[in-house]
Amino acid sequence: MAQIEQGEARGRPSVLRLEDSIVERICRLACVAALVVMLVIVAVDILTRSLFNFSFEISDELGGYLLVVIAFVSLPVCQTSQSFHRVELVQSRLSPFWRAVSHVIFDLLSLTFCALLLWQLIKFELSSFRFADRAPTYLATPLWIPQAAMALGAAALCFSMVRTLVADVARLLKASKTAEGAGEP
Repeated sequence: MAQIEQGEARGRPSVLRLEDSIVERICRLACVAALVVMLVIVAVDILTRSLFNFSFEISDELGGYLLVVIAFVSLPVCQTSQSFHRVELVQSRLSPFWRAVSHVIFDLLSLTFCALLLWQLIKFELSSFRFADRAPTYLATPLWIPQAAMALGAAALCFSMVRTLVADVARLLKASKTAEGAGEP
């Protein structure tokens, strides 16, 4: 796993950024595709309303589904690119060893939450599939389809969280060896 050091030049603690795996690259492409499709749908709806005084009346529904895709499928990309908020006020005051410890603890808690979220999303999706739930709209979309994007995004986030945890454990081991040599706990 190649990693890139960032942040030291600005006086912040260094942040290790993981290179994107195939999962994150697919998620990034899916987000871009969803955004482009949403733009086309909205543009077509605007044009038909303006020029022909006619609406397909599906742009709101499809736009909502595509927002769900973007929101959930972008999570693993944000995780590996370190785009989530951090408490740098605390992190900058910790030694490299304790900073690595805090990263591992946070990763474990986050992975636990993501696994629980994935479990609940899968139960939710299976329930919608089993009962053949449909949206009460013109399209009558089977609700398990947009819910699948939520479960896939959560599964990809769990994968990215495991990758981040492995990298942070390696950084903790490296920091503990450095701390032992310096006489720090």
